[in-house]
Formats: sequence, structure tokens, C-alpha cells
Amino acid sequence: MLRKIVKIDEEKCDGCGQCVPACAEGAIQVVGGKARLVSELYCDGLGACLGECPQDAITIEEREAEVFDEAAVARHLGHCAGTPSAHSAPVVHACPGSASQVLRRSTPAPAAETEPSALGNWPVQLSLVPVRAPYFEGARLLIAADCVPFALADFHRSALAGRALVVGCPKLDNTDMYRRKLAEIFRQNDIQSVEVIYMEVPCCFGLVHLVRLALEESEKTIPLTLTKVSVRGAVLERSEPEKACVYEEGAS
Repeated sequence: MLRKIVKIDEEKCDGCGQCVPACAEGAIQVVGGKARLVSELYCDGLGACLGECPQDAITIEEREAEVFDEAAVARHLGHCAGTPSAHSAPVVHACPGSASQVLRRSTPAPAAETEPSALGNWPVQLSLVPVRAPYFEGARLLIAADCVPFALADFHRSALAGRALVVGCPKLDNTDMYRRKLAEIFRQNDIQSVEVIYMEVPCCFGLVHLVRLALEESEKTIPLTLTKVSVRGAVLERSEPEKACVYEEGAS
């Protein structure tokens, strides 16, 4: 079928391996000193690995490729988690975002003062929101990965206040539906700005990729800001608004 899939430029690739843990499906391995796509079946085409390549050797192309197979990925990850070769360093391809962690804090968190909710629209789940809604007209739109509000303690005050909200998970939900629906929301409403707030785990970067694709399809130029949040609730990065949000192949 014709679909989007990872392309690796071996001339640019220096074999650093940063893309390997960024691929939650284990589709990329370093072989012979170069990153290589192990199988088309394992690549979902979302591009979580794009932002991890310091050489810009990874892009997304659209071509004939085997259909992404979640069952094959599950079998592949189970195999890769076995005993590593005696001739190579252990490589674990299981999703880093699924790793169990106990988040211990050195000092007790301060008692939260009661503040009113900043939520100004309902529903918020992207699969449920209508394409045309009064709260989208002239909106500053916040697109949040659905784990963010649990990690970011002051989410309502620091991120949500004054914005219309939609939430979703690029790992577990229907990403094709998300892309098409976001494109229509951008196309049919006067959206003033977009902020994508996502978690630091590699698969969550797929939300950024989806939004960029949707902006490209909508043929709208809307300022885009990206905010990355750690699992411990810290804001790790916040980009300056991008003036032109039409997606270019290979953008990170």
C-alpha cells in the first residue's frame, strides 16, 4: 500500500544510535555502523525518531510499503528483549515510555491552593470534539498528549488558561483519524495559534508529527509552539512560535 514510512540516509548517518531507543516499535537497529530499517512491518510512519537524529539523516517519505503490523511488532519486541548476542552490547527495543518508574521526591510537594478549573470547552478528547465548534473560532488551541495533565502539576494555570483544548495519545489512538480531523479543524476554523504539549517519552513526539502533517494538509499557516514535559513534571523545552507551519519532509 502507499503510505508514509521512515527513510534513512546512510551517507548522513554516523551510527550514533540515538534513533534506536526513540523507535518504540524496534523498527531501527544499528547494523554495520549505520542505522537501518529492520522491517517495513515494524515502522508506523509517525516519525518519533526524527527529532532524535543529530545528523538529520532520517526523514519520512511516502511510497509503496508493507502495512504496519502491530502483532508483528509485539512478536519482534518480545524477541529483542531476549538474551543479546555475545558480540554486541545489549539493545532493548521495548518502548522507553512504558518503563516502570517510582517518582520519589526529595521534599514533600507544597499543598495546592484551590483554584478554579481553566477548562473552557467540552468534550476535549480529539475523537469526540466536533470539527466546527464555537470554542474553536479565534481560538488559541492547545493540543495535549493525554498524560501531560497528570505530570504537569499546574497544567490549568501554566498551559490551559485562555486556550481551547483537545487531547489524545499518538501511541494508542487512531492516528490517521487524528491527522484528518485536525486538518479539518485547522481548515474550517479561524485558529489563531497552536501549542502542542507532549511528554518526553519518544513515542509521544508522534503527536508533533501528526500536527505538522495536519497543518500541511489544511494549507493554513498558523503559529506553532512545542512544549516538552518530563515524567517528573518539569518543562524541558519550549520552542519559539514557528511562523510557517507547513510541514517539510525531514523537519525535526
